[in-house]
Amino acid sequence: MNEELVAFFKALADANRLKIVGLLAQRPYSGEELAALLDLKPSTVSHHLTKLAEVGLVSARAEGYYSVYRLEEATLQKTRLLFSKDDLVSVVADIDADAYDRKVIGDFTRPDGSLKEIPAQRKKLEAILRYVVRAFEPGTRYSEKQVNEILSRYHADTASLRRELVGARLMEREGGGGEYWRVENRE
Repeated sequence: MNEELVAFFKALADANRLKIVGLLAQRPYSGEELAALLDLKPSTVSHHLTKLAEVGLVSARAEGYYSVYRLEEATLQKTRLLFSKDDLVSVVADIDADAYDRKVIGDFTRPDGSLKEIPAQRKKLEAILRYVVRAFEPGTRYSEKQVNEILSRYHADTASLRRELVGARLMEREGGGGEYWRVENRE
């Protein structure tokens, strides 16, 4: 699937090829007609048509001395299907979604797991918060004192961490100084 998408976009990654596809969307043309319409050499048009034919966008049939090219609309319909959300997601299935978090955690933690500092940049802070929240068991309620004890293993500024965990909706709390709990994944 990934190679198919790359080949398709490479074939269309040229203004003249896009123009050829646009012309063929109107009606079939011979190579010479396309060359004249686009003010290109017939050999250049032939090269472009070959690239488009390789991905199945164009086909040719002999008509006397000429080859007449037509757009393969079935291929266009198929490529529209390539853009479904599920298919686009499958293109990145082999990407490690947690790589960014691991890099940030590695950059901001000491060997014992505590934080060197709390990141100021929001994206990095969110990665750190996802790391810190794992110290809390889902379904367990904690007093503010217990939360502070757990957070103190990561950084001395427990109030900021606590506030950010609640703000990022990774934890919720009940009343001022009440109980805290880890929010279950909402996916």
